[in-house]
Amino acid sequence: MLEQIPQFPQEQTTESEKFIYCLEAVDDVETNQVTEIQEHLAQLALQFGVASIYKTCDTIEGLEESLNTLILEDHHFKNYEIIYLVMTGEGNSICINEYYYSLQEIAEIFEGQLNGKILHFSNAKVVDLEEEEAQYFLDITGAKAVSGYGNAINGVSSTPLDKIFFKLFNDDDDMFAVVEELHQRYYQMCKLLDFRLYY
Repeated sequence: MLEQIPQFPQEQTTESEKFIYCLEAVDDVETNQVTEIQEHLAQLALQFGVASIYKTCDTIEGLEESLNTLILEDHHFKNYEIIYLVMTGEGNSICINEYYYSLQEIAEIFEGQLNGKILHFSNAKVVDLEEEEAQYFLDITGAKAVSGYGNAINGVSSTPLDKIFFKLFNDDDDMFAVVEELHQRYYQMCKLLDFRLYY
């Protein structure tokens, strides 16, 4: 039996709040279609007061360009603690339009540019890293952590749990306290999806 994700009262955003930067891999960025993820991000803002920026990419160059624009041109970049990646792939790779890229390749593209950020993957992609792979990614990019799930979708989307994770993180900067609370309050979901944090 899955735990019900509670409805929280609507909260107002304030200037100091953090943002989620979401990048979703799609077949064609020219297709102007609202995705399920966009709808969930709108709910995240309404329910929890957590703002987000949403972009799509259909090539590795598009992913690089989107993140570079965020890093180099967005003056609020320091407020984006979580970069939320919604894309398929395997344990140590992402897939964009049927091309696979290892996290090592991604690390080299963003060398030194993700300082203090958490890269969080939805369970559209399983995150299964060897300790050396995770450490390499964190060392090269400067990211604080990589999080995601060890179990693929199998009919259960991680999106409700992702939203709770983002809300808790918005309330508390302590990554370990957030993960502990997530496991305490939503143990069954965390276990079912195999929530993972590499830091």
